[in-house]
Amino acid sequence: MTGIRTLIVEDDASVSRLHVRYLEGVGGFTVAGTAATGAEAVAFVTGHEVDLVLLDMHLPDFSGIEVLHRLRALTFENIDVIVVSSATEAVTVRQAAAASVADYLVKPFSRAVFDLRLIAYRARFAARVAARKQNDTGQIPLRQVDIDRLVAGREPAPATRPISLRPVPVEAARPAGLSGLPKGLSEPTVQLVLQALNAQDVSTAVQVATACGLARGTARRYLDFLRQAGLADVTHRYGARGRPELLYSVTPAGRS
Repeated sequence: MTGIRTLIVEDDASVSRLHVRYLEGVGGFTVAGTAATGAEAVAFVTGHEVDLVLLDMHLPDFSGIEVLHRLRALTFENIDVIVVSSATEAVTVRQAAAASVADYLVKPFSRAVFDLRLIAYRARFAARVAARKQNDTGQIPLRQVDIDRLVAGREPAPATRPISLRPVPVEAARPAGLSGLPKGLSEPTVQLVLQALNAQDVSTAVQVATACGLARGTARRYLDFLRQAGLADVTHRYGARGRPELLYSVTPAGRS
């Protein structure tokens, strides 16, 4: 398969076929597959190579925003997403923007508008690929958490792998730091959070909560416990404004 591998997520079969035909007519894109529900979209992305998702916001099982959150939590390198939807509510648009979508195309639209947006995206995608090739020295740039580990004399984190949403069996190996759990915390959930941390170099509390099916506050309680037990590290990522974001990573003691 050549071209930008694209997944089309649309529950209306006739609209999905229309978008397939539109995309095939632009050039430089390959239809990797289609999905009619959020669950199908997430499952497809975890099992196939996808560069771009054309995502509807109104899906029969859960919203496109939830799909966005799951994609961000389950993938190491963010897959590009172009929202293609009739949803124009301010809160939806803001949530999509916060998830760093590549574009937001409001239905209904003409074939010409679709072509212009996809051609503009194709140019940005090609520029990114060219820049990566030009700057590729064979060395992977280190993140702050990797640098911290090297400075502290510890090995860098393992290569990223997809997060499994299945709970870790209770009989799995029990890290030494799990003795004496605080009231309200359970060992199976601790193991589940550790598994989520093991699956990525660094994770935010929101990503861990999404991967484990926990409330954000609950995920933070478990992450704080793991940090105090020496099974997780926490570093800070500073953005352009606002408070720094906390990034959690598993320590060698908590690695499964």
